[in-house]
Amino acid sequence: MMTQNLLPIKVKNDGYLSGLTSLAGMLVYLELMWACKLRDSIERNVQARSGGQGWTDSEICIALILLNLAGGDCVNDLRTLESDDGFCRLLKLAQQSGLNARKRRKLMRRWRRKTHRMIASSSSVFRYLESFHDEEQEIIRDLPTTRPAFIPKPLPALVGLSLVNRDLIEFAQLQRPSDIATIDMDATLIPTNIETAKYCYKAKDGQIRRAFQPLNCWWSEHGLMLYTEFRDGNVNAGFEQLRVFKEALEHLPAGVKSVRLRSDSAGYQHNLLKYCEKSLNHRFGRIEFAVSCSRSVSFRQAVAEVPNSEWHRLYYLENGELKPSVKEWAEVCFVPDESCKSKNSPLYRYLATREPSRNPIISGLEQTELPLEGDSDYWNCGQYRLFGIVTNITDWEGGDVINWLHERCGYSEQAHSVIKNDLAGGQMPSRLFGANAAWWWLSVIAHNLQAIMKQHVLPEELRSKRLKAIRFSLINIPARIVSHARYLIMQLSSKQHMADLIMEMRRRIASLVPCPSG
Repeated sequence: MMTQNLLPIKVKNDGYLSGLTSLAGMLVYLELMWACKLRDSIERNVQARSGGQGWTDSEICIALILLNLAGGDCVNDLRTLESDDGFCRLLKLAQQSGLNARKRRKLMRRWRRKTHRMIASSSSVFRYLESFHDEEQEIIRDLPTTRPAFIPKPLPALVGLSLVNRDLIEFAQLQRPSDIATIDMDATLIPTNIETAKYCYKAKDGQIRRAFQPLNCWWSEHGLMLYTEFRDGNVNAGFEQLRVFKEALEHLPAGVKSVRLRSDSAGYQHNLLKYCEKSLNHRFGRIEFAVSCSRSVSFRQAVAEVPNSEWHRLYYLENGELKPSVKEWAEVCFVPDESCKSKNSPLYRYLATREPSRNPIISGLEQTELPLEGDSDYWNCGQYRLFGIVTNITDWEGGDVINWLHERCGYSEQAHSVIKNDLAGGQMPSRLFGANAAWWWLSVIAHNLQAIMKQHVLPEELRSKRLKAIRFSLINIPARIVSHARYLIMQLSSKQHMADLIMEMRRRIASLVPCPSG
């Protein structure tokens, strides 16, 4: 007998309701993975599994990528995907598609006993992620050392995940070729309670917290994460940034002819700037850049010497119309101390912007620097908030260079939010550094797959939506998956009007430029 505060509904298991799924929209993601040959790329590049037993690299990696897209944020959420019978039928077809009968039989003979699972168990996935961790590097990482930071050397399997992402980038380049690559370099903090994580520089409620801090390279023209390096929270964002930039350039696909770099003040390193200016990269030659410069006393003095007549109003573009802002900009005659050490050091162009300060400094204390939380590239100087830029772009007006640099603060930082919040990148699964690095890379790959889906497959009304809205509108669709005449048939409700949308998206995927064989 139901109590008064419950609806008159009975709940029971029904074994006849097989083939039901709440993730019918995952079909288009599985087909996009097939179009870009993600399975083949994982098997070719990762190779974390050895022997012929157990789950393959592609089965576990694709399951974790799908977990990101479905909204899960921990390994145990794979149980929810495994319990979805219709989704498992779609996944089984995708895993076996393109294999001949002999390869399918070999795939089934991997198991010592008969299994009916389509997704690896949580314990199997945890063991798989542990294979990306190097204990020898962990010993070095935990040693007390005088070095400012340490980045563990990745195992070949972890490098393989970066190569999988490179193949995905090449697929995106085939669909919409771009001969320019504007790379935005920026780090992001991932707070965590894992005891093996290092303390970061940023405090919360007066307490220093543990975190990881990946350094990311964002390709602006394609809206994709070109490269990332997973790091501890105590590693400065500018630490070995030149090396990371060189590695990112190696992942640019064919057809890219020129590169531009944008970065915050962490990129104000003269070895990085010299590398770009002196055409030291054999493939791309001279690399144009715009970087926030450091807040040195000598630079502030140079800004103070600029007469008021040389300050110009800064305009910004909104809806195709130029509008004035409260900021002003000026050229600054400044030569840093590092450039004076050698006559061969390149000279750069320095710019500054100023705007009325929200916290004006009392007269006589103009050299006092006030911290502005969340706005570390600005500083107070007298009655103005100042912002400095160094660039080697000489044929642009100063205002255009400033606006171009400020574009970096939009999409690349939004991508950090998507990976950490909309996907599973913000929830680290393990106390092992290498396992967390692999987890982060898989979230990045899931982000890039979703970005390609937005740009080339989704209808116009969904392209501006966050992943949360796309899940509600597209991915979480109820349907029944049945087998008939060697085909799977997806039966959708006529009230949802989703069949036409999914068929149109499948046609768009079929029309994509095919990915060449690896």
